[in-house]
Amino acid sequence: MKKLILIAMLVLLAACSGKYDEFAKCMTEKDTTFYGAYWCPHCANQKNIIGISMEHINYVECSLPEKKGQTQVCIEANITTYPTWEFADGTRLKGVQQLETLSEKTGCELA
Repeated sequence: MKKLILIAMLVLLAACSGKYDEFAKCMTEKDTTFYGAYWCPHCANQKNIIGISMEHINYVECSLPEKKGQTQVCIEANITTYPTWEFADGTRLKGVQQLETLSEKTGCELA
């Protein structure tokens, strides 16, 4: 019985994971960066849209622990709003972006 449950869980996990893996990998290959903060509800919304495929996104955490400032990399990048998407050409989009918008901006195809 335990083996059956384990197999079912693995099948379910495989079926649910990675819906946007190829899209996310493409965005990273095209030097797209998502700047965010762990406490930001809009960033959480953006991460939920991408789902488990977030593991393939070039994500930069900008907040220091306990919201005590911003990381040096984000200060140097002049990140003032979360989420911020930065693209290879240096342009940026601020706020939660739909995957279609990111696809148009990067040329990466959605599955």
